[in-house]
Amino acid sequence: MFMKFSKRMERMQASEIRELLKLTAQPDIISFAGGLPAPELFPVEEIAKVSHDLVLKEGRQLLQYATTEGRPTLRAKIAKRMADKYHAKVDPDEILITTGSQQCLDFAGKLFLDPGDVVLCEARPILAHSTLSMLMNLNLWKYRLMKAV
Repeated sequence: MFMKFSKRMERMQASEIRELLKLTAQPDIISFAGGLPAPELFPVEEIAKVSHDLVLKEGRQLLQYATTEGRPTLRAKIAKRMADKYHAKVDPDEILITTGSQQCLDFAGKLFLDPGDVVLCEARPILAHSTLSMLMNLNLWKYRLMKAV
């Protein structure tokens, strides 16, 4: 069966991230990759307690799909924390929850960049940056950060 894909898919290559994660899943590999924290440092007990408390408080609604912007209760808590800790008045409607940096970069790229735009990034960008710039048909200009003397 013939499938016609978009032009951007013609530029797709194998995912470096996927290949890297395959390697790091091996038990004999210790990864020093950025963005891949040591699992033994995850606050499992704290997350279990918060999850338990949330399920008791919000019940089945917690397990339902949320709005695209993220759970309203979470956005309200973030706005309150911004006010309490940083004295910043932020409306919960101004907060967008993402599932990671790549989703955030994708949103920002779609909002502010057009095909052919130039994007400056450090010479060793996050792997996802290169993939996103390729999919969006951007000109990724890499520069090397200099140490302050």
